[in-house]
Amino acid sequence: MYIIKKNPEDFIVKERSIVQPKDEGNYSYFILKKKDWTTIGALEKIAGFLRIPLKSFGFAGTKDKAAVTEQVISIRVGYEKKLEKFRHKGIRLEFIGRSDEPVSLGDLEGNEFQITVRDADNIPNKLDRFINYFGEQRFSSSNAEIGRAMIKDDFRKAAQLADEPAVRAYLKDHPKNYAGALKQLPKKILMMYVHSYQSFIWNRTVKEFLEGKKPEEIRETKNFSIPLVGFGTDYQSNRIEAIIKDILKKENVTERDFIIRKMPELSSEGGEREVFADVKDMKIEKKGVMTYKISFFLPKGCYATELIRQMFE
Repeated sequence: MYIIKKNPEDFIVKERSIVQPKDEGNYSYFILKKKDWTTIGALEKIAGFLRIPLKSFGFAGTKDKAAVTEQVISIRVGYEKKLEKFRHKGIRLEFIGRSDEPVSLGDLEGNEFQITVRDADNIPNKLDRFINYFGEQRFSSSNAEIGRAMIKDDFRKAAQLADEPAVRAYLKDHPKNYAGALKQLPKKILMMYVHSYQSFIWNRTVKEFLEGKKPEEIRETKNFSIPLVGFGTDYQSNRIEAIIKDILKKENVTERDFIIRKMPELSSEGGEREVFADVKDMKIEKKGVMTYKISFFLPKGCYATELIRQMFE
């Protein structure tokens, strides 16, 4: 057993971005520094201050709430002066330049982590790779359940579960237009819900595939990819296909359900994800009784909470 995130300062995340700001461009770039805020929650506060829609912002990915994090965000030019006056507890903005394009999902190399682990009842294993499960952050606030509702055309359930201010405000004026209410959220967020459900299926697939294998067998397994299910999934392994088909049957879902006819822009062809991920620049420092400070770099899409869990297994 162990404790992480006892304090936000115990979980520090710095995004390693691939964007390159310059002096001119149609979009302003800022570093969003936040503490005890979700990325969306922080952006909602900034959007309220500027009186603009949440979908006006670009970002490469969401960061943990119970943490101190830094990431690059973008917004159309014209707000730099006003944002100099923005003040809110736990949220800071630092202007870093401009660009011709907004920040988009995936515009990062990965993240640098510095994590304090407390009350650890065993010594952490130093790993150079780990099983690339999606972590708890991916599924927070019913994300996977919302995604499943969306691909099953149950937009009422999806809107009720999302329970975002923009969704509630729209439903006051359009009580039964649940698809329209969801469209008040940025496309990035709606896609995140769909991807979260795909991630849920992927995690279950990997768990079933590795079930029964000894730790040394897993360590010696050559890296390979497993599908993130979508309408275009092409199975390369009979065993993986059988596992996924069984999971989909239990979920009452098919690959074709990922064609979302009422919101075609959210339809997902699917993709692949490697089962193992590499860890770089790992350092482990003992900071006191049963306490460790662990720093490392992970590629984009990898979850530090999963790495820590596997280090202490």
